[in-house]
Amino acid sequence: MKKSLLLKKMINERRAVVAPGCYDVLSAKLIEEAGFELTQASGFGISACLLGKPDVGLLGWNEMLDMTWRIAQAVDIPVMGDGDTGFGNALNVIRTVQDFIQVGAAGFNIEDQVFPKRCGHMEGKQLVSEEEMVLKIEAAVEARKKLDPDFVINARTDAIAIT
Repeated sequence: MKKSLLLKKMINERRAVVAPGCYDVLSAKLIEEAGFELTQASGFGISACLLGKPDVGLLGWNEMLDMTWRIAQAVDIPVMGDGDTGFGNALNVIRTVQDFIQVGAAGFNIEDQVFPKRCGHMEGKQLVSEEEMVLKIEAAVEARKKLDPDFVINARTDAIAIT
């Protein structure tokens, strides 16, 4: 079963699925070896691993994709990619979704912060408008149709910390 369909099946079972964050191939393999069904490519972890810096938008789309590809190829469990803010507007989201599918991610997270973003645990976050975020989600849904309709889109908000 393809990994996106497996992830979708887990979600549709309406149960809690723990998805520990990984930041490289070794951490993903340890998560899999420990028996977890899913892992999340952690933007904060990858930023710390590659740059020794916090997740404040310093990593580019290509660095996130490269690490997600390495992780997805190394484990048999589904991998959720960190799509950040979609790396731009709705048009950028289309490319981001297509590329995450092509590197083997089962799904991705997209958030509603303005660029440059800040890790959800940090202060100073700002949000895009609801209208812009809706356009990004619609773009993501449309983009997955041709390549993998089972690709999971997890849109999240940092609104509770701001509003």
